[in-house]
Amino acid sequence: MVPLGAAALRAGRTGVSGMRVRGWSGRSGLAKVDLYTRGTVYLLVWTALVALTLLMLTRPVRLGAHPAVAAGAPLLAVANGVMSTLLARRSMDAYLGQGRVPPRLVGGAAVVAALAAGTALWLAAAAAGMEGTLPMALSTALVPFLTAHCLIVRRRTTVLVHGGLLALLGVLVPLTGRNTEETLFTLGTVAFSIGWLAFTARVSMWTLAVMWELREARDVQARLAVAEERLRFGRDLHDVLGRNLAVIALKSELAVQLARRGGERRALEQMAEVQRIARESQREVRDVVRGYRGADLRTELDGARGVLGAAGITCTIGSPGNGPPIDVLPVEIQSALAWVVREATTNVLRHGDAAQCAITLSTAAGTAALTVENDGVQGRTTPGRPAAPGTGLTGLRERLAALGGTLEAGPAPDARFRLAARVPLPAGDAPGSRDGSRARPATENDHS
Repeated sequence: MVPLGAAALRAGRTGVSGMRVRGWSGRSGLAKVDLYTRGTVYLLVWTALVALTLLMLTRPVRLGAHPAVAAGAPLLAVANGVMSTLLARRSMDAYLGQGRVPPRLVGGAAVVAALAAGTALWLAAAAAGMEGTLPMALSTALVPFLTAHCLIVRRRTTVLVHGGLLALLGVLVPLTGRNTEETLFTLGTVAFSIGWLAFTARVSMWTLAVMWELREARDVQARLAVAEERLRFGRDLHDVLGRNLAVIALKSELAVQLARRGGERRALEQMAEVQRIARESQREVRDVVRGYRGADLRTELDGARGVLGAAGITCTIGSPGNGPPIDVLPVEIQSALAWVVREATTNVLRHGDAAQCAITLSTAAGTAALTVENDGVQGRTTPGRPAAPGTGLTGLRERLAALGGTLEAGPAPDARFRLAARVPLPAGDAPGSRDGSRARPATENDHS
């Protein structure tokens, strides 16, 4: 079996198990490809099964063969298809690293396929009117098993198995009364059938495995972007607190030594300095947290484009007209809308299978409006129907409600999802007003 990376194995497990409970419209693009690829392998197996069964029901078999063979041959063809289908299912899972194929299943499917091929050879020799059907009968008897078997062995093993089988048929086919030309034609037909279909199945599953690996790589990129932001926050905290805490420790130790030696006045001076540094550290930590939690709108828009781009999602940021006047929006409205952008970005990454995301910011009629719309929505969607409430959306509604704003989230046409936030602007900050060109400066209460 072709070894796959651990990333592809995890992706295969989660993706395939998740898609089994959803309908076609609720599957992601990769899940649809997965279903299509597996269905193609099953189609190869069952096409051969149907052809073999029909051959076993033809008039020469019914009238020219022994009654037991005439009755058992179609049942053997069906058994061959059933065993090969079970083997194909386990083989595809094993190829994607989702389990192992029981040796008993492989052996049982091989025995049934051998019996089916042997029956085709016997009928070609004993039943009149079956002379021209031997190439098709052998091909349809062997294709179901070999198509599944090639997925659990290496390419070299597949070539050896096919070569050995053709060599064996080269001995058995002439025993049915075929001349050299007919024998070569039969061997050529069988070789092409089993070789081409095995190649098709293997290449299809290899393509699917590569797609799962690419999907996992995209998810890793998104997680790395989040991890990078966490590292930035940790680095900022270290830079702020590291030096100040070291100074506080040294000055506190110095104050203790001075107090023991009777220098109370100098000890008090050192402790006053410690108090000043502690307050300064508190202010600096608050600034760092404000930058991380205060959610600056322009920063969040740039961050959304970067994070979504790292996840392979095209993010466009625009607005009608000449562009949204972000700088003239009041600080509290910028912060609230920035939280909307952050939560919407998280939802796009965690839910659905988006390929495109559009963020639009506009100010009109005394209202600041932010709309985030993405495709790749999983599950059945009904435009106009509100989405199920979540913790993040509930928190956003509370933030916007404090400013008199509203939040709407739900499916949109063409399998898209739309999140729209609207916040009324103060009279002095509305576009076109006399004072609308300058935002109110931030205060300590804005971020406490």
